[in-house]
Amino acid sequence: MNNLRKIAVASVAAVLAFSMAACGSSNASSDGNSGSTGKAVKVNEKSAKATSLSDFGTMDDLVKAAEEEGALNVIALPHDWSNYGEVISTFKKKYPKIKITELNPNASSKEELDAAKTNKGTDAAPDVFDVGQSIAATSTDAFAPYKVQAWDKIPDENKDANGAYYADYTGIMSIGWNKDKYGDVKSLNDLLDPKFAGTVALNGKPAEAGAAFNGYLMVNQLAGGDINNLQPGLDFFKKLKDSGNLTTVDVTNGTIDSGQTGVVMDWTYNQASYKKELKSKGVNWEYKTFPKAQVVSYYNQAINKDAPHPAAARLWEEYLYTAEAQNLWFKGGANPVLLDSMKQDGTVDQATLKDAVTIEGKPVSYSNDDANRITEWLQNNWDKTIGN
Repeated sequence: MNNLRKIAVASVAAVLAFSMAACGSSNASSDGNSGSTGKAVKVNEKSAKATSLSDFGTMDDLVKAAEEEGALNVIALPHDWSNYGEVISTFKKKYPKIKITELNPNASSKEELDAAKTNKGTDAAPDVFDVGQSIAATSTDAFAPYKVQAWDKIPDENKDANGAYYADYTGIMSIGWNKDKYGDVKSLNDLLDPKFAGTVALNGKPAEAGAAFNGYLMVNQLAGGDINNLQPGLDFFKKLKDSGNLTTVDVTNGTIDSGQTGVVMDWTYNQASYKKELKSKGVNWEYKTFPKAQVVSYYNQAINKDAPHPAAARLWEEYLYTAEAQNLWFKGGANPVLLDSMKQDGTVDQATLKDAVTIEGKPVSYSNDDANRITEWLQNNWDKTIGN
């Protein structure tokens, strides 16, 4: 597991990046730390200014324009993250004339934007972004507004009114554990049992890592707090530390495989990946969410306003908001933004739905202002209570 995907780049964005293993490699400079290695590119202005499919005409016209460009640059899409590997491979099969280049799959949300700045005006710049809410809300000047055909099916609270960005999927914060070794985990207090000595992991520091930030909020809810009362969560982690059960090692595939982190707080789509990988090794990895503490945080799609392949970028977005692609995310353990709509129109994958962990009732969510306030509180209280 590479941790770049979870490292928060500043307190304002502490909720936006999460860790996951990845496949693929960068074919261009994309981390914002060095000069571009790409070639200058001239884009089709009509495609670059398109704000909906009607600006192209029909879907066939959009496909034709994208195939004429013949390329698409994506970034920060680990193959094991929400089943992105299959999402990408399926797009390739549908549109074989479009070559996909996968830039820095482990980039954080900020690094995605940095890559666009570094490679601006070249064929090495990312065409599309998949970013956390904080970065999305504060970076609209870097995005090209575009409303996909499914625009009206995306809830208003999950999209920018002008089409600059729109939610794609979310995980639900959960607790995962080695069921063969530990049996059942029914409540938060079960984690205080001596059998969990030194193995309970919050995936990072909550003021620095998105998964840990949201894991803290889940525990805080279960301990009797809410986003305005954060002390109960800290009190529980203090108990967990004093019991000897809390570990602050960084969670990786290796620590899970070895049993060093036998209990992990993480997103459901990451837990689904752990479960799949560990099953092949004979380990029964279980995970669960809690109805009153279903913390969610949507990722968002956006198009680079300086995309070197603007038609292909828009075709990619149209594809992602089809039932086919949304079901692939669903299969990977995420809750796609069109899930409720697909349930209503019968396009949801019923086999996945049968066993999926889905949002029940009103989830725990928060604004950017809430995230900044909570991050500051954690910065002031976590280390002095729990330690570095």
